[in-house]
Amino acid sequence: MDFEEHVRVFNTAVENHDWSAFVATFDEDGVVEFVGPPVGPFVGRESIAAAYAQNPPDDTIALDGPVRQDGAETVAPYRWHTSGATGTMRITTRAGLITRLVITFD
Repeated sequence: MDFEEHVRVFNTAVENHDWSAFVATFDEDGVVEFVGPPVGPFVGRESIAAAYAQNPPDDTIALDGPVRQDGAETVAPYRWHTSGATGTMRITTRAGLITRLVITFD
């Protein structure tokens, strides 16, 4: 999965309040980690689905700079549309599915 697709699927989930397609982009044992807020990590699709269902984001994001490789991770800066706050996402994939997503808030 590339970052443009990840952002599109995330934004669609925010707008539709349906996280099923977003969660389906993760490996069965995928992990979502947040750096900053005291939540997570969430391990496995069920845990990720529950986390986003219980505390869904209410804003969409956009890529905010060049996407780059850092070893096995793909790294992209992002920006929230409403607040303009920024951060960084780091994705590791296997067979087209996300095995690890680390979200940092600036």
